[in-house]
Amino acid sequence: MKSGFVAILGMPNVGKSTLLNCILKEKVSIVSPKPQTTRNKILGIYNDEDSQIVFIDTPGIHNSHNKLDEYMDKAIITAKEDVDVLLFVIDGKKKITDNIIDTLNKYTKNIKNIILVVNKIDDTTYEKLYPELAKCNNLENVKDIVPVSALKGKNITELLKVIKGYLSDDVKYFDDDIYTDKPLKFLVSEIIREKALWLLQDELPHGIAIEIVRFSEGDLYEIDADIILEKPSHKLIVIGKNGSMLKNIGIKSRIDIEKLVGHKVMLKLFVKVREDWRVNSNTVKSLGYNPNDL
Repeated sequence: MKSGFVAILGMPNVGKSTLLNCILKEKVSIVSPKPQTTRNKILGIYNDEDSQIVFIDTPGIHNSHNKLDEYMDKAIITAKEDVDVLLFVIDGKKKITDNIIDTLNKYTKNIKNIILVVNKIDDTTYEKLYPELAKCNNLENVKDIVPVSALKGKNITELLKVIKGYLSDDVKYFDDDIYTDKPLKFLVSEIIREKALWLLQDELPHGIAIEIVRFSEGDLYEIDADIILEKPSHKLIVIGKNGSMLKNIGIKSRIDIEKLVGHKVMLKLFVKVREDWRVNSNTVKSLGYNPNDL
């Protein structure tokens, strides 16, 4: 039995959450094309016959501009404390720039076991990838380089094998049927936010949050949720013509929520404006982004 903690770090949109979901074969982190889709530090627990690996998904590494950014930056910093292994994920389709190398070095200081995970190899060629990987051969703090495709599940077994090689604990931290530390209400709110991000795409800035205001469990789950926006002008975009956009967000959210809870769901969505909420410390905390909880 081998067990331990593994942090997943990297720049925005390199596929960290997709990687975690692929490893767990469960959806614990939402994904979208927008940077900073992941805002929280999320645990995902992997179990097999000889190991338990507690993965910690993190927001993409970024420059802080507001209170929400500060919360996400702290989530990154705290996630890599006292872990056994750190996975630094990069996008295999893109060139490995000096900025990526500098960021890797900055965020992996004093970490003993670092694995460079090169994701999205299904979207590139060996001829393009090899010269880029050669830039990483002399990184003293990187123990292994593992190319994967999280989207296609390619080389994930090899990555797990490499991770296990650095684990030394012999403790079960969680029961086998637990795959995340996050409560059901959190997972539901993230599903709604994911559907909004996908459907709105570039129509709406990143400042969207979800607040669950009613959560009644039973044979029929009754859920009321507010979609929180930063500006009054965003409200019509989210509602859409004759309420079409809000209705679509609700339909797609309900389908995934019913899969999650295993019951029928009655979901009601409302659109609220809290102007410039990302810069207001109290509002950021009230929406579940409290630095003191990290």
